[in-house]
Amino acid sequence: MKNIWKRLEPGGRRQCVLAAALALAGAVLYAVRPLGMRFSGMLLLGLAALLLVALWLRYKAADGRFWRRCRRGFHAALAVVLTLLCSIEIFVVTQGRRDLTALPADAVIVLGAGVNGTTPSLSLATRLDAALSYLEAHPDIPVVLTGGQGYGEDITEAACMYDYLTERGVEPERLILEESASNTSENFAFSAPLLEAAGVDIATDTVAVVTNDFHVARSRLIARKKGYGVTVGVGAPIPWAHLEVNYSLREAFAVVKSVLLD
Repeated sequence: MKNIWKRLEPGGRRQCVLAAALALAGAVLYAVRPLGMRFSGMLLLGLAALLLVALWLRYKAADGRFWRRCRRGFHAALAVVLTLLCSIEIFVVTQGRRDLTALPADAVIVLGAGVNGTTPSLSLATRLDAALSYLEAHPDIPVVLTGGQGYGEDITEAACMYDYLTERGVEPERLILEESASNTSENFAFSAPLLEAAGVDIATDTVAVVTNDFHVARSRLIARKKGYGVTVGVGAPIPWAHLEVNYSLREAFAVVKSVLLD
């Protein structure tokens, strides 16, 4: 190891130190669960690995044409991936920041998020507060609360949302519970027949989708795949900036997954 370190020029040593710092920061963020930054931790670990691969290819390039081509191919692929991810990230942020709460709708879907026992998590509470504001401005339209019961949840996400909204004055007869969905794709798929039963044509009527702002873009893409014609995203921001950044970064990768698999 000492011999390798001695062979490195100053630029290479700085790159190694940076990679080590990124790896250490990533490990801490990944390991400390209460921070809620596990994805950011994984991202930093990945960046550290890419720096080390780039450094290794930099020195292998001196061994011949094959390695020089490998290095150029690595840099080209990295540039393409980064450009794609940055473009998706801009799409995610701009879609989530649009204020469409003034637009009317024929129905509302509130997407579930984590429940701590019977108490809504931070993500779910912000969605519900946004839903309250929207429902007050747009009365007399049906509302589907969608979300099943997961690990650490004593009740379904839909039931938790029902309790939260009715305790704050929303009429119970407006609320339709969908208590089976375990992801966003199922949220829309399982909500569709409930909306149809309430007289809403998902292909032509406008459906407002209440979720966190970083989740709006992907939600609307999935809704379109599930047959929803017109959706309006009602985005709720996370009050903690570090979580907003973490979730927004994660969404860029989730959008790619949704486009390819959902």
